[in-house]
Amino acid sequence: MGTKIFVNLAVKDLKRSIGFFTQMGYTFDPQFTDQNATCMIVTEDIYVMLLVKDFFRTFTKKEVTDPAKATEVILTLSADSREQVDDLVNKAIRAGATSPNDIQDQGWMYGRGFYDLDGHHWEIMYMDAFVFSQ
Repeated sequence: MGTKIFVNLAVKDLKRSIGFFTQMGYTFDPQFTDQNATCMIVTEDIYVMLLVKDFFRTFTKKEVTDPAKATEVILTLSADSREQVDDLVNKAIRAGATSPNDIQDQGWMYGRGFYDLDGHHWEIMYMDAFVFSQ
């Protein structure tokens, strides 16, 4: 079995966050969903745990960053095409996201980003497999 990744993000309003990511086409594992958390399925190896901020705090002794004010991390997902990049980011913006920067077009690499409802910075990138593999 390959390594799986579980990214944990603090959110202010779990239902609102679920609604936002549902509009982008993601699904959630009901086995790991309650009033404090949910498990968003990105792929069979990538999961995002959306945790209500007070519950998130129980996992760390450090201060929890407010992603609307400071960058904690930039989450980057790959896409299979430029069109998929645009589709995902456009869905996010229609669902209430904002755009953090201009389109990044290097020819062989194309990307766009968004801030989700809590301010987490997401990037969606397409990289030409031929150029990337050299």
